[in-house]
Amino acid sequence: MSFGLKNASATYQRAMQRIIDDMLHKNVKCYVHDLLVKFVKRKDHPKELRVVFERLRRYQPKMNPLKYAFGVTSGKFLGFVVRRHGIEIEHSKIDFITPLVETHNIGDLKSLQGKLAYLRRFISNFAGKCQPFSKLMKHGEPFTWDEACPAAFQDIRSHLASTPVMAAPIQGKPLVLYIAAHQKSVGVLLAQENDEAKENSFYYLSQRMTPNELKYMPIEKLCLALFSGSYVKLDLKS
Repeated sequence: MSFGLKNASATYQRAMQRIIDDMLHKNVKCYVHDLLVKFVKRKDHPKELRVVFERLRRYQPKMNPLKYAFGVTSGKFLGFVVRRHGIEIEHSKIDFITPLVETHNIGDLKSLQGKLAYLRRFISNFAGKCQPFSKLMKHGEPFTWDEACPAAFQDIRSHLASTPVMAAPIQGKPLVLYIAAHQKSVGVLLAQENDEAKENSFYYLSQRMTPNELKYMPIEKLCLALFSGSYVKLDLKS
């Protein structure tokens, strides 16, 4: 099947999931044609690879040997740099926002929002920071790039320029869930103390409040944030 077809990616994803179904979410990660085989100890690397390659040989999907890397401790995967200590944003994903200063139309704004949404887990209170952009995307709202928009954009750009790292969770250590209620959004931070007694963050989650939720009392807004945080726990369990 050609990748130019509309449903090619979904079809290929289903096929790969059926091929390596019993390995997924254990030692293998797969997204369409990107495959990641992970292991804890280097000596286990050849054994794990042999199992995966034997499975692929049975079903014979086409592979490009020039795109493979073996025995590495870090690598690029789906736009992120995966390391032993955590996940970082690939620099090319950050560089695209450096030259941007002003968005002139709704199309450019939607493109910017889509690219930033891909990095939202690295940005504290992402929904709140993007609030000035969100109001411009309402149907019938005149597009006016006012003072709040460049200020919000600069805030996000400064945060990403610091190259935030989402730390890898340590098995056996308790997780700490922080919740916050802002003016028009609620936010969640999932963190954990490392072996040096320093707290590391490894997941941010935020959402804009609906008109009805904006009427909540402060304690109710915190409960809303706590409810949102439950999705993070479910995601980790899955």
